Amino acid sequence: MTDSEAFVEAVREANQTALSRLGSSKSLYADTGGDIDTEPVLRATADAEHAAWQTFEAWADSDDHESAREVFETTATEEQSHYETVLEHLDVEEYEPDEVPALHTYLRTLESTVERTGAFIGRILASTRSKEQVVGYFVGDADPQTAGVFRAFGEDLEAQLERAEDLLEDVCNSDDDYERAQAAAAGAIEAAYDEYVDTLEAMGANPKPVC
Repeated sequence: MTDSEAFVEAVREANQTALSRLGSSKSLYADTGGDIDTEPVLRATADAEHAAWQTFEAWADSDDHESAREVFETTATEEQSHYETVLEHLDVEEYEPDEVPALHTYLRTLESTVERTGAFIGRILASTRSKEQVVGYFVGDADPQTAGVFRAFGEDLEAQLERAEDLLEDVCNSDDDYERAQAAAAGAIEAAYDEYVDTLEAMGANPKPVC
């Protein structure tokens, strides 16, 4: 196991509860404001993909590390493509995202390449869980074609994780770097989880049981 693979496993283990709950059906319930239907699911997905596109495009434009810029630029292009694909399924030409998810608000506060890379990994782990719920929704809705589209988004996340692991080994030169990266990864997951908890509690739902 490489250092980066061990890093990812450590992040997963340290944030196991949050990731588990972000992968529950209540996560989709929170994302759609309790309206789990096709249009709200697509709109919530569009919001997330648009935010990711904007975040990673900004990182690609501002980072000092050449390899990091390339990774973030590739990811921004993927997320833009995801966003445009979701709009096609929404059958709209223009769409204004409602809000920036808390996860991306957090990511946009980070300036160092080490922290961005760690948080990038945290974001991938959190987003993988939410994508699984979207796929599950369309499978349950007897729409295998759309489920396949979102399953492909998940495959892109797997490729992003591979690039992130390579970048981590490139930018982390000390134990302190790895610790900073791990703290940033946890911060990304915590931002997503805290929003999940706050949303459900505001709706009068218990965020703790995993469904």
